[in-house]
Amino acid sequence: MENYNQTSTDFILLGLFPSSRIGLFLFTLIVLIFLMALFGNLSMILLIFLDTHLHTPMYFLLSQLSLMDLTYISTIVPKMAYNFLCGKKSISFIGCGIQSFFFLTIAGTEGLLLASMAYDRYVAICFPLHYPIKITRQVCVLMIIGSWIMGSINSCAHTAYALHIPYCRSRAINHFFCDVPAMLTLACMDTWIYEYTVFVSTTVFLLLPFIGIALSYGRVLHAVYSMNSAEGKKKAYSTCSTHLTVVTFYYAPFVYTYLRPRSLRSPTEDKVLAVFYTILTPMFNPIIYSLRNKEVMGALRRVIQRTCFVKM
Repeated sequence: MENYNQTSTDFILLGLFPSSRIGLFLFTLIVLIFLMALFGNLSMILLIFLDTHLHTPMYFLLSQLSLMDLTYISTIVPKMAYNFLCGKKSISFIGCGIQSFFFLTIAGTEGLLLASMAYDRYVAICFPLHYPIKITRQVCVLMIIGSWIMGSINSCAHTAYALHIPYCRSRAINHFFCDVPAMLTLACMDTWIYEYTVFVSTTVFLLLPFIGIALSYGRVLHAVYSMNSAEGKKKAYSTCSTHLTVVTFYYAPFVYTYLRPRSLRSPTEDKVLAVFYTILTPMFNPIIYSLRNKEVMGALRRVIQRTCFVKM
């Protein structure tokens, strides 16, 4: 491996699966999770597109979340599965840059989108009469485009830095994808300035949105508690708990991973935490939003009934 590293510009991903039956079991499990995430997110996007009852700002944002989760897991798992099946661990220098770019873009964009979804629910519950004015289709489009642009700019900066620093140690990345902080451990220069920018980016794209979401839901829960309608309370609690579950699954491991100093991080712990926000979250999101949402389940029944009626 050392000779390979010295004569090639490719990186080596040490991966997630050990060379044993446990590795084969984990591989099979993750492929099944990938297929479930693929089916769930595609179904959610298609359902929101087909059912007019779901043509609302909240579900427009939700369809974008499904698209991001679909891109997220597709950026990581297929390459990981290909390397395992072919007995390879290498990824080209350009391929590593592309994977890193898409991962960082979706990571930042999804963090901002979740904050937009929280703002949507905040206005809907705390200011219901102002909701049609404040949250229009144009506002939703602007929030989505703004999230994508900011996520892409942040990703370009980090990826460009990672691809232009000199690597003079082993090219073996102790991770299952091209995570920039894991790549920087191979650099032969001091990267403390970059580590500071990682802290700033994590704060802007993850920590501040998370604090904003927590504060907005504090106001939301207070408003829900003051409601007179029992049915209204139940619906609001259901919507809020669903979103908070998704937010916790996504933000908590991400923030914990990237806000820790390098001295307190370990490759094994980083890989386990990364499984949550790169593999498990894209699978859980469509399940959480469908099983705990009567409107989505109702839309699913209507689409199935229309399909069966057309076939008859």
